[in-house]
Amino acid sequence: MADIYTAARVDFSQVTGKLKHELHASNSAPALCYRYHFQFDDEYRKMNFYSARNHDWALWDAGQRIVDTHFIFPLEHLDPENPENYFFRATDAIIKLARDCNMRVFYRLGTSIEHTTHEKNPDAHFNTLVPRDFSRYAEILAGIVRHYTRGWAGGFEYKDMEYWEIWNEPELGQMWAGSEDEFVELFVTVLKRLKSEFPELKFGGPASAWFNLPFTEKILVRCKEENIAPDFISWHYYGSSVKTLVQQPVDMRNFLDERGFTQTEICINEWHYLLSWDGVHLSSTAEMRKRAMDGPCGLHGIDSGCFNLAVLAAWHDTPLDSAFYYGAGLGGTWGWRDANCKESKNSFSMKMMGRLLYEADERVNTENLQQRQSVYILAAKARNGDGARMIVSDYRGTAEMIELEVSGMENAKEVSATIMDDKFDCVPAKVIWNGSKLTLVKNCSGSAAFYVTMR
Repeated sequence: MADIYTAARVDFSQVTGKLKHELHASNSAPALCYRYHFQFDDEYRKMNFYSARNHDWALWDAGQRIVDTHFIFPLEHLDPENPENYFFRATDAIIKLARDCNMRVFYRLGTSIEHTTHEKNPDAHFNTLVPRDFSRYAEILAGIVRHYTRGWAGGFEYKDMEYWEIWNEPELGQMWAGSEDEFVELFVTVLKRLKSEFPELKFGGPASAWFNLPFTEKILVRCKEENIAPDFISWHYYGSSVKTLVQQPVDMRNFLDERGFTQTEICINEWHYLLSWDGVHLSSTAEMRKRAMDGPCGLHGIDSGCFNLAVLAAWHDTPLDSAFYYGAGLGGTWGWRDANCKESKNSFSMKMMGRLLYEADERVNTENLQQRQSVYILAAKARNGDGARMIVSDYRGTAEMIELEVSGMENAKEVSATIMDDKFDCVPAKVIWNGSKLTLVKNCSGSAAFYVTMR
């Protein structure tokens, strides 16, 4: 007899709220410079991301002066009130590409990560240097915000370009050449200056490299001293534990509330499945890299794709306000395609979530029945009364079949599903439906994800 999970109860008569599109966003967007012989815009449209965070975009667009502050305003001693001292054209163009793919832009102020090294000067910094004058630097940043939200310097009035982040991963030497205390002072100086001119926008950060509560505490203490609050706190996660990634927003919400920052939003704006940094760093051997990238548990494999869907489903039961997947560029380590330009499971998983958000709206109640959870479900009523839709992700599951107890869809006449697993990419799956019980049949043991349509 086949091994089977009775994974959950799903009740389509109990609406629990709206699907949170804000949780489905990315760090990537169409590039100005394509390294492959095709355009990728349609792929982004299928992923249906809510927003795009523009960190590291300069790295995926070789030779282009975009996004980073030192590219837009290269000479810090010049007058930040003079529009002629800014170079906006290239950044204007790539932001338009993102918007043409129906993505808002979440703007990271500061610099992309710096991979500069030299054996005679291992601490070399060219882009991540501490600004010489924090107040002047804040004025430069104000010019950038003004260009995209107030039309300054031949700019734009993007009403939905609401979120502006101060720096990225200041705990790392590759991102910040100064001390922790210096960064806290920069953060507070910039925050006060920008909020004074743009009260309608949201400013925050610091895009911590990990769930770094001690560092967050230092920032909040200085903010209180200056009688100001960040509009959001952001951090990053690279790992393979769904449980950890789901618990972090709960812990951060409690942490902020206990300190009186009850209106400060929480944002995980880099996250990605990762077993180990071995094979990812530039110093890795070819064998280490192949092991990290390839196979079911590699960065481009089925475990990664099912992890993505499990996290996105589970986050709906947390206080997380927004999240940005670190899909960056087209190919390579973090891209949507592998070194051979083959589309990865990460890409297919994001298209599955994008499809759900396009086809469905009202989320319904799901009750987990597993002792040790491997199956995560996001179920919702379809738009325009067209039945229901579900994503069912079995992350590292071992059963051959997944059984769901379903109510509120007794009259469904058509029930079908597609499956993504180690061998197949969103092909028709075998389903068994008797009006109250839905059984999804896997092709093999291990991670698999289903997109279920009920009409």
